[in-house]
Amino acid sequence: KRKRQEFTVGVVGAIVIALLLGVLAKFQMQASIDHQNERNQLVKDQIVEVDKQITEIIGLEQQRDRLRARIDVIEQLQRSRPGVVHLFDQLVRNIPDGVYFTSIKQTAAKVQIDGIAQSSTRVSALMRNIESSEWLSDPSLEKVETKGAGDAGADFTLHAKQSGIADSTEIATSKKRPGQRKATGG
Repeated sequence: KRKRQEFTVGVVGAIVIALLLGVLAKFQMQASIDHQNERNQLVKDQIVEVDKQITEIIGLEQQRDRLRARIDVIEQLQRSRPGVVHLFDQLVRNIPDGVYFTSIKQTAAKVQIDGIAQSSTRVSALMRNIESSEWLSDPSLEKVETKGAGDAGADFTLHAKQSGIADSTEIATSKKRPGQRKATGG
């Protein structure tokens, strides 16, 4: 009877110790899982922070690229400034009497001139003057439209090339009509 009692106590003790070890192991495992979850959350928070920094860097790079593009445009405009002065100087020097410019448009080295002339021979004189110019060359006439008999004149569009221009700039003058101020050659 005593041995049975000792055996029962031993079995119960072993079961209690096994249960205690199981509970202790469970607490240990849960603590390890909680610790790993905290580390995972820290890594996720760091990833979110780095993603924000990457987004900021991308935004700054895009802003830098836009600023560089603006600087390039400004530098091109600065480089083309003397060319525009020479262009207007040559246009004033080469315009014969009886010819009026209504608009001037420059794209890269190509210049488009729209205007009104008293006759088509005045347009021919303008083209000869452009051909002999230092800063303008290759005049080509796109159109000449003679107005009705009451209006002695012709609308014209001609193109020329400006030497020394490599960038795109546009120059547009306001519409001038024969009764307004006229540029004359000198």
